[in-house]
Amino acid sequence: MIANLPKYALWLALALLLWFAVAVFGPKFGVIDWQTGLGTMVRTIGPIFIGATALIALIALVLVLWKGPRNQWWKAAFALAIPAALMAGLVSVANQAASVPPIHDVATDTLNPPSFSAATIAKREEIGANPLNDYQAPLGQLEPWKKALADSPLAGKSHAQVIADSFPELRPIPFDIPRDQAMALVAAAMSDIGLADIRSDVQAGTIEGTAETFAFGFKDDVVARIEDGVIDLRSISRVGLSDLGYNAARLRELSDAIKARLNG
Repeated sequence: MIANLPKYALWLALALLLWFAVAVFGPKFGVIDWQTGLGTMVRTIGPIFIGATALIALIALVLVLWKGPRNQWWKAAFALAIPAALMAGLVSVANQAASVPPIHDVATDTLNPPSFSAATIAKREEIGANPLNDYQAPLGQLEPWKKALADSPLAGKSHAQVIADSFPELRPIPFDIPRDQAMALVAAAMSDIGLADIRSDVQAGTIEGTAETFAFGFKDDVVARIEDGVIDLRSISRVGLSDLGYNAARLRELSDAIKARLNG
């Protein structure tokens, strides 16, 4: 039994790895929905599965080093390394979530954020996406932040205040070229950073695109407004309370791509 325990522990660890692979990439390919992948498989069952696997692997490692056969130690060690790495990943994500405000809608103009087209809004409503909230309303008055921020000082702050405090580097981008050229440039910059379904509305002076995260396949809607010599950007997640800072990071990346083309 002791001789086989490292092998069993390794099989269990590989099953754990497969479990998380399905949880993370299953929603991206439509195998499962994101609530099942992130909520059930990762957040609820994931830590229990990790803990059980780590315990069995640790017992296997101790026993083979104590009683042998010692040539099986590497299987137990590898089986222990897998849950340890996965737990480190979960802790890293938790730390990332704690380091950014729990919002999922970010713009460079917080007084008058760029608007999405009627087609995009209709698509979001059709799939039950996050609503487009008033940037000036306190988060504590909006669903679903009422419960999440019940005892937080953020409850009294609006999207505009949170963005200004947390992401002061997100600023409008001035331009001094014809608007049609600026629109073409912004569309190209969106393509540069990997946005899909890029579409322009010349009359409205807007360009929209869709971003998809590598893990879970979360989709975010992005819009650029080009008018009065200024380019403003907005990125909003379709689902989830917190975006882990991805929308702000995306606007920083898009801003850099636009500036690079303006200066190129």
